[in-house]
Amino acid sequence: MRPFDRILMGHGAGGRLTRSLVKDLFLPLFSNPALEVLSDAAVLPAWPGGRPALTTDAFVVEPLEFPGGDLGRLAVCGTVNDLSVSGARPLWLTLALVLEEGAEMNLVRRCAESAAEAAREAGVQIVAGDTKVVPKGRGDRIYAVTAGLGSVPAGRDWGDHRVAAGDALLVTGPVGDHGATIMACRHGMAGEALRSDVAPLNGLVEALAASGAPVRALHDPTRGGVLVTCHEVAERAGVRIVLDEEALPVRGEVRAVCDLLGLHPLSSPCEGRALVFVEGGCEESALSALRSHPFGAGAARIGRVEAVRTGASPVAVRTVSGEERPLDLLSGAELPRIC
Repeated sequence: MRPFDRILMGHGAGGRLTRSLVKDLFLPLFSNPALEVLSDAAVLPAWPGGRPALTTDAFVVEPLEFPGGDLGRLAVCGTVNDLSVSGARPLWLTLALVLEEGAEMNLVRRCAESAAEAAREAGVQIVAGDTKVVPKGRGDRIYAVTAGLGSVPAGRDWGDHRVAAGDALLVTGPVGDHGATIMACRHGMAGEALRSDVAPLNGLVEALAASGAPVRALHDPTRGGVLVTCHEVAERAGVRIVLDEEALPVRGEVRAVCDLLGLHPLSSPCEGRALVFVEGGCEESALSALRSHPFGAGAARIGRVEAVRTGASPVAVRTVSGEERPLDLLSGAELPRIC
């Protein structure tokens, strides 16, 4: 069968073209015993123990390729990270692609290769998948939908129900890189120093867990960035969170893009950072563990958790001058399609 340089409607029709797409492109990249049988469902090895954790996500980023990553890497890392910050060890993923008729075959291949590479980096397997093709003009070349299954080890109980006044808030590295990179690409502002932080965090999270630091909760600040994540934690935990403006790690390139586009770095999404709530007084041991891992080298203490005060904003920042300024939620329309 002759190769095609573009996606045709026949690639999603279930016939020879579909079989060729799966067997010639996806199977060699994602090869593993559960996938290779090409059955209706992946039959997995025996459960390793602990409590199961399950997540799903959809990825519609624009542009599909950007400095530091692409749709494939983003889909795998985003799913791995959702499991990891919940305390789970990611094990298996599914990956479904919705392809638009006419999409470049080389683009599909590059995104699939990136997904396979990210899965190897994270030590997970893509054990099931699907492809559908929609007519030209009914999509935007490639959309990805994932599901992820992991196991929470016995005795690990992380979550916002454990966050309390007196806790410290840490971040594993500079914030806002992914969102600023995507927005810069769209406005023709991309530079060599501006790259997405997209990365799988499961190794970093396990290094933190192994240190014995008293972790309360973890989050990956994706859509809405640090700002929205802090508001969600404050609401769920019934606390207020005060950030230290001077301690917030924001790269100069990210700040410059945000200034030009009227964005706040704290609302700019991350795809390779985690917010860590840890028992107050124990932040140094947690920071030491985070900084021992390549993805946590820039870890910093950025705030504290306080009891709710009547009339005070649930999320605020302590400025360099010592004043406290409220940080309100944004409308939600500032950063569309960044993941």
